[in-house]
Amino acid sequence: MAGLNGDPFLGIDDNIEKLQYNNNSKEAIDKEGLVVGIGEDSSNNKNNNQGGEKDMAGNSIHRSGSRPQLDLSKAEIQGNSEERDPTILLPNQTDDISHLALDIGGSLIKLVYFSRHEDQSVDDKRKKTVKERLGISNGNRRNFPVLGGRLHFVKFETSKLNECLDFISSKQLHRGGIDSHHWNSEASANENAVIKATGGGAYKFADLFKERLGVSIDKEDEMDCLVAGANFLLKAIRHEAFTHMEGHKEFVQIDHNDLFPYLLVNIGSGVSIIKVDGDGKFQRVSGTNVGGGTYWGLGRLLTKCNSFDELLELSQRGDNRTIDMLVGDIYGGMDYSKIGLSASTIASSFGKAISDKKELQDYRPEDISLSLLRMISYNIGQISYLNALRFGLKRIFFGGFFIRGHAYTMDTISFAVHFWSKGEAQAMFLRHEGFLGAVGAFMSYQKHGLDDLMVHHLVERFPMGAPYTGGKIHGPPLGDLNEKISWMEKFVLKGTEITAPVPMAPPGTTGLGGFEVPSSRGATLRSDASALNVGVLHLVPTLEVFPLLADPKMYEPNTIDLSDHKELEYWFTVLSGHLPDLVDKAVASEGGTDDAKRRGDAFARAFSAHLARLMEEPAAYGKLGLANLLELREECLREFQFLDAYRSIKQRENEASLAVLPDLLLELDHMDEETRLLTLIEGVLAANIFDWGSRACVDLYHKGTIIEIYRMSRNKMQRPWRVDDFDLFKERMLGSEGKKPRPHKRALLFVDNSGADIVLGMLPLARELLRRGTEVVLVANSLPALNDVTAMELPDIVAEAAKHCDVLRRAAEAGGLLVDAMNNNSLDGSRGNSSSVPLMVVENGCGSPCIDLRQVSSELAAAAKHADLVILEGMGRALHTNFNARFKCEALKLAMVKNQRLAEKLIKGKIYDCVCRYEPAT
Repeated sequence: MAGLNGDPFLGIDDNIEKLQYNNNSKEAIDKEGLVVGIGEDSSNNKNNNQGGEKDMAGNSIHRSGSRPQLDLSKAEIQGNSEERDPTILLPNQTDDISHLALDIGGSLIKLVYFSRHEDQSVDDKRKKTVKERLGISNGNRRNFPVLGGRLHFVKFETSKLNECLDFISSKQLHRGGIDSHHWNSEASANENAVIKATGGGAYKFADLFKERLGVSIDKEDEMDCLVAGANFLLKAIRHEAFTHMEGHKEFVQIDHNDLFPYLLVNIGSGVSIIKVDGDGKFQRVSGTNVGGGTYWGLGRLLTKCNSFDELLELSQRGDNRTIDMLVGDIYGGMDYSKIGLSASTIASSFGKAISDKKELQDYRPEDISLSLLRMISYNIGQISYLNALRFGLKRIFFGGFFIRGHAYTMDTISFAVHFWSKGEAQAMFLRHEGFLGAVGAFMSYQKHGLDDLMVHHLVERFPMGAPYTGGKIHGPPLGDLNEKISWMEKFVLKGTEITAPVPMAPPGTTGLGGFEVPSSRGATLRSDASALNVGVLHLVPTLEVFPLLADPKMYEPNTIDLSDHKELEYWFTVLSGHLPDLVDKAVASEGGTDDAKRRGDAFARAFSAHLARLMEEPAAYGKLGLANLLELREECLREFQFLDAYRSIKQRENEASLAVLPDLLLELDHMDEETRLLTLIEGVLAANIFDWGSRACVDLYHKGTIIEIYRMSRNKMQRPWRVDDFDLFKERMLGSEGKKPRPHKRALLFVDNSGADIVLGMLPLARELLRRGTEVVLVANSLPALNDVTAMELPDIVAEAAKHCDVLRRAAEAGGLLVDAMNNNSLDGSRGNSSSVPLMVVENGCGSPCIDLRQVSSELAAAAKHADLVILEGMGRALHTNFNARFKCEALKLAMVKNQRLAEKLIKGKIYDCVCRYEPAT
């Protein structure tokens, strides 16, 4: 909690009338994403251009001591220039580049640091050709200094400052980070190294940072940082804000165009109330000295607790009726209905202590803590509402580590706002509540360019350790793989149950009604619940919103609503049941070594811990959908270095399917046009039958090979299907009454599984479109997920298929999939007109069985600009997500249902029912 000094009745000097800043500086970014600082400077920075430094091109480099930039003059590569990520020496660099910012408060140190993604770019001629055809060049990439990386959130107790310093030193965060390869990290002798910090500790501990780390603290204004951090988080994080009433947490989608004005209430040691009118435009309008410091200070005196969290835990077991004077105590158990007060309303906090002939030791510490918490929380809520009323504001955001994600505190504040406003005003809380100042300080490094990041550029992940950096745990998240595995091995196994390292309380709520007596108990909620479960923000500036969405604001990817506890429990059971088989496949993919077995066991325990945490509080990691759960599983696999658990299985299924592809193509070519189109759609549905993510399909696999299953599925195809729009699609493709329709210009085919699905299902359909003169773009996962085919694997599959088909060969050559043109030594007897339109492959930007079209790769976004047909195939992409999505162009959704629950909920059908949903352009 930030310690704010000043007027004892305001919490901070109230002479601060209005604080605002404007950032109009212009910076040039070199090809590695580093700030060169070339160009005309803004008026704000002109006075800072001292020394007249020049860059390698002779241009003036404007520098600021408080905003370090790179001096690339006379830069040279050290060692072998052919090395991947060679060290670059910057001999004229006088400012160190920090990837770290801190908010050092009286109780806690909040730390935000950035780590770069490892550069995994490869010289892929195929990809280069596709980019050229789609009009994508490196110059089109957004000019963000940060071209890929992760934003981490960590906190330490201020009393354990040395642990924080050790953490910074171990990761070399004050020198740009140990993962940085773009500049010389030997900066220990650089006396001008600077890191940003805010809060009282930035002044108090400046000398210690200089002594221990050799860096200077550049102190940023606390109010500036709070507002900048809040604005960034509210704009950039889709589910940052939420309400909390009577134990129920509900996320609020904020319209960025309607964000301002709002009231920001920062509850630190004292309380600051800030009216925010825009970016850099705010005014501190009020405050109070009764805040977190009051609760902790009085609580420590009255209960002898040794920590803030211990005091919060006490409150969960308290009963305030033994201390607080209620309306019923005054009126003989009656309420005061005339003025709207019930008998259980608190008339006077600690009021009973006046008449009770008791000493302090006669009262339970738990009751004292709860009464004190309610008194301060209600007071803050009431003062906040009165200020909102004063300025006509409806939304009030509460932040600061006093709240600390404590459900009872949030409920108390919410009720106070609701009570006094008669429901007209709304209290909202922030998932990154305590990190507002640290984020704002981080943003003050202009080189990072976070101001320009949008919500679709940020992806939040939850590695092990991230969900548990709240409450009692005040230290760094787990980083090293061996450290993670060792931690997971400390879990206690009880039969088939796995208990997490943090005690899990049973599901429940406070039953809070506000001032009412029944709300005085909150024993089932943890002090570190809710908002402290923040993950790692992955900054991916190349992600875009899919441009063909009819209305991006109304788009909701998740079809299944997991807010229903029974629904949630069902899917958790499905994922838990699938876990042993997944672990077996993952370990086998690594050769079954002892190391793989150890990592597999750690993965199982880690993912089970995530599920247990989400069962306890489904909203712990933000708004939860089935797609999020599936993605969490894949991320967890990757965290324990299982990069492709189904690699060998996919290869085997691809080979088996490619072996029978020529016969299938020959069969298709002997059909008339209408029969062939129906057979192609049946083929896609039949081939989609097998999915390693479905228990029913895994059981089916044991009864035959993938090809046998595919043939059985095709033989059983009977119309009408459960969702059957084939006739509409046929009319669009073939026309009616002798009228031939125009062919589609470009079709995006979102493919699903490896093996029969892609080879015998989607490739023949793609071939048919190509023959009709339609450009085809195969859209596949960027990263492996289950047995889904990836964009990296697809070109080789197409190349093998093209050996038996001239149509595919010419299209693949035109689309850059065949770098070396193949000899024309294989014909498939095609009777239709051959096509020279391209067949291309792009990655979708994700690594999950599902896809959120609000965050897709820049390649896919570029390919979509000229597309007039979208085909979504498979349960994950067409049913779990996007079943209700609407597009500007025509759309065809194809899938075979392999989950009974999904069949019942979504299409009122049964397992193995088929979905063929055609939607004209909106």
